[in-house]
Amino acid sequence: DVSQRGLQCQVLNLRSSHFRKLNLVGEFLRLHTLNLDYSTMLSSFREDCFSSMPNLMCLSMCETRISNLWTTIAALSKLPSLVELRFQNWICCNDVGSSGSSVGDDQTGPSQPSNASHLEMPPISLNLLIDLDVMTEQAIRNLLPFSMNQNFQNANEDSSDDSEVDFSIHLENDQVDSSHSAPPGWNREINLPSEATSAALSNQNGEESSEGAISGHVADVSFKYISEHASPICFEQHYREFMIASIPQLRVLDNLPIRNIDREMANLTFFKHFERLPYRRSDKESVVSILQKREIRAIPSSFRTQKQMPMDPVGKSQHSYARSLCAAKMGSSAWPYMHSLSISGNDLGDENGSFRPRQFEYHPTNSSLMVFGTLDGEVVVVNHEKQKIVSYIPSFGTMNSVLGLCWLKHFPSRLIAGSDNGSLKLYDIQHFPSTSNGLRTASSVTFDEFDQLTSVHVNSTDELFLASGYSKNVALYDINSGRRLQVFTDMHQEHINVVKFSNRSPSIFATSSFDQDIKMWDLRQKPIRPCYTATSSKGNVMVCFSPDDHYLLASAVDNEVKQLLAADGSLHLDFQIPATGSSQNYTRSYYLNGKDYIISGSCDEHVVRVCCAQTGRRLRDISLEGKASGSSMFVQSLRGDPFRPFNMSILAAYTRPSSKSEIVKVNLLASSECNKESSSGGSSFPFNSM
Repeated sequence: DVSQRGLQCQVLNLRSSHFRKLNLVGEFLRLHTLNLDYSTMLSSFREDCFSSMPNLMCLSMCETRISNLWTTIAALSKLPSLVELRFQNWICCNDVGSSGSSVGDDQTGPSQPSNASHLEMPPISLNLLIDLDVMTEQAIRNLLPFSMNQNFQNANEDSSDDSEVDFSIHLENDQVDSSHSAPPGWNREINLPSEATSAALSNQNGEESSEGAISGHVADVSFKYISEHASPICFEQHYREFMIASIPQLRVLDNLPIRNIDREMANLTFFKHFERLPYRRSDKESVVSILQKREIRAIPSSFRTQKQMPMDPVGKSQHSYARSLCAAKMGSSAWPYMHSLSISGNDLGDENGSFRPRQFEYHPTNSSLMVFGTLDGEVVVVNHEKQKIVSYIPSFGTMNSVLGLCWLKHFPSRLIAGSDNGSLKLYDIQHFPSTSNGLRTASSVTFDEFDQLTSVHVNSTDELFLASGYSKNVALYDINSGRRLQVFTDMHQEHINVVKFSNRSPSIFATSSFDQDIKMWDLRQKPIRPCYTATSSKGNVMVCFSPDDHYLLASAVDNEVKQLLAADGSLHLDFQIPATGSSQNYTRSYYLNGKDYIISGSCDEHVVRVCCAQTGRRLRDISLEGKASGSSMFVQSLRGDPFRPFNMSILAAYTRPSSKSEIVKVNLLASSECNKESSSGGSSFPFNSM
C-alpha cells in the first residue's frame, strides 16, 4: 500500500525489511534519505522502482543480496539527485578495534550488532585512487552526511511467498546477525592513501601491489580501512568504476569521496571492460527514429523533400539498421523478458506428469522447434513459440538421462539422441504412427552403444556422427548404414566431455577434455595425431565452433572462457570472467547472434554473462531468480536462439533437490513488462551475414 501511494517523509528507514524485489513506485517527493540496510532478502528492483523520488540524495543498501550491476544502475538512474550511495561500509580500523564491531561515535555508517560474527578474507586492491591531500582521518569521515536511525529488527525470518515488499516493520532494538546468508569473505580491508603516489597510479592501470592493498601516508601515518556489510554487488569485477561511470552526479560511494580523477579513470575502465549498448552504439536512439531514417533512405533521392534528406552522407546497410534497432531496444530496458517454457505431461493426458529436462537444442532450420531430453529418458519435440508438444518419444525403459542431442541439418525431421547408459538412437519425427492423443511418436534406428555417453554431434553433410563420454575414446558412426565405423582410442589423458564437428567441413572436429586440452582432428588423416593442441589452465567442460568456423570457443572449469583461432589454436581473446574458486563450477559458453556475442554460464552461479566476441567487453549480466523466497537457481546449460537476435534459452536448475529444472526463455530486446506475445519478439535476420 505504501509502495504504491508513497509517503511525504524526508527520511525513510526500511532496515531489515522482508522483501525480495523493491517496488517503490508511489510519490516520495520529499524523501532525501532512504535506508535499506540488512534487508537480506532484497535481490532486485522492479522496473519502475525509484521513479517518483526526485529529491532522494542518500541511499544505503548494505548487506542485501543485490548483485546485478545493470539492473541496479537502471533503477538508480531514475534518481536525479542521488549524490551518496552505499552497498558496503569502508571504516577505519582505528574505529572498529580488533573485532570491527562498531563504527564510531559519529555513527556515519550502518551500525553493527555486538554479537555479529565476521568472515575474513585477505586484503585486496580495489584499484581506488583516493587523493585527500592534507585531509585528516576525521576530516574524511566528516565528509559523509549519512546519519540514520540505528533501530532495526531481526532479519532471520524466512518469507514463504514471493511478495514484493513487506512494510509491516517493527523498529525495535533487536540484534541482527550480520553473517546471515553472507558468502565467505564479506569483510575486506585496504590501506587508504591520503595522497596520490606513483604506486597508486600504477594500480589504476590494472597492476595490483604485492600486498593486494593500496597504501599511502600523511606525516608517515598509514590509514587502513575495512569493508563491512558488503552486498554481493561489491564483489563484481570493476564494481566501483562501473558505478562511478554510470552515475555522473554521484559524489560519495561506500563512504569514500569521488574525485574528478577517479571519475576519469572510471570512465576509461568502463570503456575498456564494458559495452553500454550492443554493437558499440554509444548513444540511445529511439526505435521510431531508426525506422524513419531507414524509410527515408529507401525513398529514391529524386522524390525526397528537403526535410527527408538524410542527416549523414554515408549510406547504411540493412544489417546496420538491424543492429541499431537491437541497440535501441536493449537500451530501453535493463530488465529482459524472461519466462519458463511451460510444457507438461498434461498434453499427453497425464494429469500429474511433468518433465525434468536435462539437455535441449534449437532446431537448425525451423525457428519454432526445439527438442529436449529428460532425466527419465524421454525425448520431447516442442513448438517453443506456442509452447505445444509436437512429438513425444517415451523412454521405453531403455534410456536413462538424455545427455546428447543433435538435429540433422539436411533432414530436418531427424535427430540423434544419446543417454548416459550408452543408448544411441536416430529418430524421425515425420514418419510416425498416429497415437490416441494425436501426438507424433517417432520411428527410430538403434546404433551400437557408447558407454557413459555425454556428447553426440553430426557432421555438416549428415553422413557421420561422433560420440564421446566418460572415457578417453571417441566413436564414429555412419548414419546411413547405422553402423559404428571406428573407435579412436586414447585421444586424451582424461575423459572427453564434448566433441564437435565443424559447421562447414565434414571431416574436421574438435574435442575438449578434463585433461585441460582442446584438440583439433581431421578424419582424412585417420586421427592418430591431432592437428594441434590448445591447453587451458583447468579441465575443459566444452568447446564449439563459431558459425563461420573461424574460431573455437573453449570453456574450462570456473569461468575460464577463451576464443581460439580455429586455424592453429592460438589465443584470440580471453574473456577474463572472474573465477569463484570452486573446482566444481562447470562453465558452458555458446555463440549468440552468429559470432557477434557469446553467452556464458556456470553451474555454481545464477548469472549468464553476455560478452562481445570481438573485444571481450561485457554487455549484460542476466540474473536468474527462483519463484519462491530462498530458492536459488544455477545454470545447467544454455543456447543462443539461431533465428532471433539477443534471444536465448537457459536450462536452469534449483539448489533444492525437490525442485525440478526448467527451460527459461530470455529476450534481451523486450522488457520484463512485455505481454506474452512479445516473448518471441525480435526481428529475424541471418546472423551469419551480419
